[in-house]
Amino acid sequence: MSENKIRILVVDDEPQIRKLLRVSLAAHGYEVTEAVTGSEGILHAADQKPELIILDLGLPDMDGKEAVRKIREWSEVPILILTARDQEKEKIGMLDAGADDYITKPFSIKELQARVKVVLRRSKAAPVEEVSTLLTIGEIAIDQETKCLNLGDKKIELTRKEYEIISLMAKSPGRIFSREEILRRIWESDVIVTDRTVDVNMARLRKKMDDYGNYIRNKPGFGYYFEI
Repeated sequence: MSENKIRILVVDDEPQIRKLLRVSLAAHGYEVTEAVTGSEGILHAADQKPELIILDLGLPDMDGKEAVRKIREWSEVPILILTARDQEKEKIGMLDAGADDYITKPFSIKELQARVKVVLRRSKAAPVEEVSTLLTIGEIAIDQETKCLNLGDKKIELTRKEYEIISLMAKSPGRIFSREEILRRIWESDVIVTDRTVDVNMARLRKKMDDYGNYIRNKPGFGYYFEI
């Protein structure tokens, strides 16, 4: 195994999915190993010390969420969940169990690569990103030190909530966040908030971003996402 390659462990009992992930990830320079069951995945995670685990929820010996909980007992390795379950409650349950992000089947290779890069960037496993305080998506740079937006040569001041909202979405580009999830993750235990609170803050953020506000999209009936 090359010391220079980022190691990714794929845990999935479907041979075609494992092959798809192995080929597409290897083509982008990652070192890929595989496991078929949750138990095998946990052992490989302990033995191989991967920089990222891609784990399917529907494993033959245990639910993927249980595997995540077991790994979280001793490791903070980033975990990206593969799931065919599209219910909001299931997705929140995955994140609460300790997963870092999820991708819903069927998925495109482009979306997979984008999510892998984002999760690795957040964990500082991708060497190019470690020395920078900038989270760059397209033409937008979020300065995580000054909590400001850099739009070309223009610097935009943000409120705390605006910064937290755009950071949350930009770290998982393309992923849809419902109003309920945004309220739960940004406002936490604040009491007097409603769905309208999210809409108002989104509108202010888009206005501040001017033409760049189009990066923030809304899917009616589902929620908001950051355009890749």
